[in-house]
Amino acid sequence: MTRPLSRTLLALCVAQAATAAFAQGGPPGQGAPVEVGVVTLHAKPVSLQMELPGRISAYRSADIRPQIAGVILKRLFTEGDVVKAGQQLYQIDPAPYEASLASAKATLAHARAATAAAKLTADRYKILVEQRAVSQQDLDNAVSTYQQSVADIASAEASVKTAEINLGFTRMLSPITGRSGRSSVTEGALVTADQTTALVTITQLDPIYVDITQPNTLSLRLKRDYAQGRIKSSGDNQAQVSLSLEDGSAYDQEGRLQFKEVSVDQGTGSVVMRAIFPNDKGLLLPGMFVRAALEEGVAETALLVPQQAVTFNQRGEPTALLVGADGKVEQRVLTTDRAIGDDWLVIKGVKDGDKVIVEGVQKVRPGAAVTVKEAAAQPGLSNAKTAR
Repeated sequence: MTRPLSRTLLALCVAQAATAAFAQGGPPGQGAPVEVGVVTLHAKPVSLQMELPGRISAYRSADIRPQIAGVILKRLFTEGDVVKAGQQLYQIDPAPYEASLASAKATLAHARAATAAAKLTADRYKILVEQRAVSQQDLDNAVSTYQQSVADIASAEASVKTAEINLGFTRMLSPITGRSGRSSVTEGALVTADQTTALVTITQLDPIYVDITQPNTLSLRLKRDYAQGRIKSSGDNQAQVSLSLEDGSAYDQEGRLQFKEVSVDQGTGSVVMRAIFPNDKGLLLPGMFVRAALEEGVAETALLVPQQAVTFNQRGEPTALLVGADGKVEQRVLTTDRAIGDDWLVIKGVKDGDKVIVEGVQKVRPGAAVTVKEAAAQPGLSNAKTAR
């Protein structure tokens, strides 16, 4: 009975010794403190970005429709080419409208001739009334006839103007500079005034708009952060915007936020923001889906903790091991705001000057004495994109 009892006591003593050694920061059988790599936290301004979905929309778009009826004689552009503002696109048969203009001009000439005769008659009757050669009634009739002739001139001039306008409409011009789309008619087609089908659509692509959808819940949170001073606004409609295209590549030019809708979409609970981008290469096309990253503000005193230093406890709370002023390890429960690059933006649980363990986390536990060295890993760039 003595030999088994001795073995039990020996095993218990070894276990106690191992536990004591591990509590001092070293593995069983080694009493020296473990060396760990730490990152010293420093509060600094961090540019916060959010990534949101967006759709490309044209800067300007014009549907070309006829304003008169007629037969298309010529199409004067090549589909897909860039057309200039004022450039003629189609020629409608002008012959009927030239005839209408000639008729209106003849009517105007007739009215002017009749007016001249009526004026002479009225002038003579004024003299004859004084000589009592004609009655006052005859003079009144002559003056009335003259005034009607003047009105006929005005009506004829309006008819000439209308005929000139209709003749001008036979030359269908582009109202904007842009790229032409597919033509829906060819020579010989009959078109009508105010038809619903456009003959062609001209689209201006440079610059171009990106309509960005922002959840209203995010907008409310940002307003609270601004009010509480956690984030400093970068200025209304001044934020720079960058794009990621559908294939994951980055667009090589930055845009600028132009405006934000003042109402929330009842169906989606979101607010639309519009940004404008240069598009001189024509890479962005209306209807494309993109991801837009834009600056939401600046956290003046942000603390970034490397993600490799953060673990999660059984309750799902983020935690980190820090080295206290006494050289011992302590565990902190963190409150994180978001991931920024390879770091967590922490708003509660750490302070400026804290030393967070990033190397040797698995070899120590709270209360253990350790020696520290500055780790090579440093917090990520402060202007890294924020995933949403």
